[in-house]
Amino acid sequence: MSISIVIPLYNEQDSLQELTDNIVQALSPIEKEYELLFIDDGSSDNSCQVLREIKKTTPQVKIIRLRKNFGKSAALAEGFKKAKGKLVFTMDADMQDDPAEIPKMIKKLEEGYDLVSGWKKKRNDPLNKTIPSKFFNLITRILTGIKIHDFNCGFKLYKNEVIKTIPVYGELHRYLPVLAHWQGFKVGEIDVRHHARKHGKSKFGTRRLFNGFFDLLTVLFITRYRHKPLHLFGFIGLLFIFLGILISLYLTIQWFQGLGIGQRPLLFLGILLLIVGVQSFSLGLIGGMLTSQRENSFTNAVKEIDE
Repeated sequence: MSISIVIPLYNEQDSLQELTDNIVQALSPIEKEYELLFIDDGSSDNSCQVLREIKKTTPQVKIIRLRKNFGKSAALAEGFKKAKGKLVFTMDADMQDDPAEIPKMIKKLEEGYDLVSGWKKKRNDPLNKTIPSKFFNLITRILTGIKIHDFNCGFKLYKNEVIKTIPVYGELHRYLPVLAHWQGFKVGEIDVRHHARKHGKSKFGTRRLFNGFFDLLTVLFITRYRHKPLHLFGFIGLLFIFLGILISLYLTIQWFQGLGIGQRPLLFLGILLLIVGVQSFSLGLIGGMLTSQRENSFTNAVKEIDE
């Protein structure tokens, strides 16, 4: 299998036939074997029935149906498990991604990249989606140092080894370029056409903003401190201990000067900082010991072996 296209979907019955036709048309000139993996993420409409009808005329279609709506990351994870292609595309089922861009993305990957992320440079979405997206992309670029404009673009191309290496859970699908970069893969970006939604309605909501923020913190911890938790918790612990000692010394001097300190809030703050500091430092030590016990921490870090 040369190409796998993983398409998570939720209540997109009106888009599926046209989307499939567009993909087949885009892949025809490439003349490579391909499969279309549709992951039905617990749709409550007739999406699954529509896909079964499409499969009768398009044998490349494969259907994975989840028991309920687990979210995009879970759907992608299931698709990645089943993908057999050397090249793996992901795209949304709402027809806003243009399959005609597939050859261009393959050409970009052949420049030496392991992952090519689409960039919806001219985005056809309402402001309540574009403004939060730009804000999160900016914050992610600053915190991760990866110069990608559109982390959340669902239109991406991966080498198969990438999707078999990086974890996908929670809402981490939007940060796959960050996780891939951390694993040593070369990440690139290319601008892609973006169409307005023709059918159905967007699943975007404010809850996804909060989920995205917490998952960004998760990604930062995974990429920076997963193998060295003491560097994070130890620093925080030592900082709190240092502040607690300063407060204690200050109050000790005042006590020797005959001033009462027993009922002062500052005394309780100093004690609290010392306790939290020791606990945080201890947590870092325990995390470090657990990390050191893990075997094969870098099993997937080898790029090639020349014997």
